[in-house]
Amino acid sequence: MVLSRGWSLFLVGVGVWTWVIWPRFAAAIWNDSRSWSSGTIGVGAPTSFLWVHALLIAASLTIGTAVGVLGIRGWLAARRRPNA
Repeated sequence: MVLSRGWSLFLVGVGVWTWVIWPRFAAAIWNDSRSWSSGTIGVGAPTSFLWVHALLIAASLTIGTAVGVLGIRGWLAARRRPNA
């Protein structure tokens, strides 16, 4: 499969967007009282609320990274092709 430069740039943008949005969401989840069994931020055992969101964040960052890498590889391949 050959990606155009436009689609490659789009995929890179999605990867960057993922890394801009999800860490901020992770901080919000960490600072949510529902994430901790005591109801106090950072005190007590993590709840399933925290674990589920941590898994979601990790999966999203992994997928976003993969998409961004594909975009970079597509962009570099498009540069090597004549008339791309």
